[in-house]
Amino acid sequence: MQTRYLGTRRLAVSALGLGCMGMNEFYGAGDEAESVAVIHAALDGGCTFLDTADMYGPFTNERLVGQAIAGRRDEVVVATKFGNERRADGSRVGINGRPEYVRAACDASLERLGVDHIDLYYQHRVDTSVPIEETVGAMAELVAAGKVTHLGLSEAAADTIRRANAVHPITALQTEYSLWTRDPEDEILGVVRDLGIGFVAYSPLGRGFLTGRFTSVDDLPDGDFRRVNPRFQGENFQRNLDVVTQVHAIAAEMGCSPGQLAIAWLLAQGDDIVPIPGTKRLSYLQDNLGAVDVSLTPQDLARIDEVAPAGFAVGDRYADMSSISR
Repeated sequence: MQTRYLGTRRLAVSALGLGCMGMNEFYGAGDEAESVAVIHAALDGGCTFLDTADMYGPFTNERLVGQAIAGRRDEVVVATKFGNERRADGSRVGINGRPEYVRAACDASLERLGVDHIDLYYQHRVDTSVPIEETVGAMAELVAAGKVTHLGLSEAAADTIRRANAVHPITALQTEYSLWTRDPEDEILGVVRDLGIGFVAYSPLGRGFLTGRFTSVDDLPDGDFRRVNPRFQGENFQRNLDVVTQVHAIAAEMGCSPGQLAIAWLLAQGDDIVPIPGTKRLSYLQDNLGAVDVSLTPQDLARIDEVAPAGFAVGDRYADMSSISR
């Protein structure tokens, strides 16, 4: 496993991270024992950059990660998030970027994770009712207090990123990026690179669509939020699948899985990009880890771009896009 560095403060992370969200929610039922085993296997395989958030579960995912890394804290770069406020019963309060909430959320995350500091602390979604300077100012106080080491934003717009970085150096922007979500190439990648901010790509496998596991929305388990995702609906599903099938053919020729090809493509977009594919299955983890051994030539990348050009995906990324890029 290679090491990559995020931001001007050079946070060292594994070139491939592990998204832990689906271990507790959103992708159907999970198995805690297997999820802990997945995290341990990731660490053993050199994948030491773990991504969670307080709203996953809610709260249970941070506890799971904390349980899994107990006794191995020094091996792990822990990233978590605040801002999508939820109650313990799962109901949603809304997006919250108020300074007093930032401080309270951080203390609660530290307790659930069982750590004395968070390596990378993101604002999960931007609260437009609170100036970003106030939110990041409160986050900077957490750095000064030793509770947080690096700061991040998620799904923030270009101007928001610039204003936030002027208050305190932002180490990473986490935003969806994959073969079927190339929106960051329009503006955001240029902005973060100008500012020296690393890019953490979530959903690098297109929520599993790029792996070839699904031939219809009926393949998804009950309770899976992808059942209401516009890209998985009706005619959109088939139109997206028609393109992805061509990517699968390239993967077969190269002797790798479609998922490995999709992750390798992202890794090839720049050393400042770190994909964090999520999984709760050991077999999928091992497949993802194999992506770091897939080398793509300029000719390979051109061929992939030819069959799956930017903007090919049909349908919005979420059923509700109101909190994206603010």
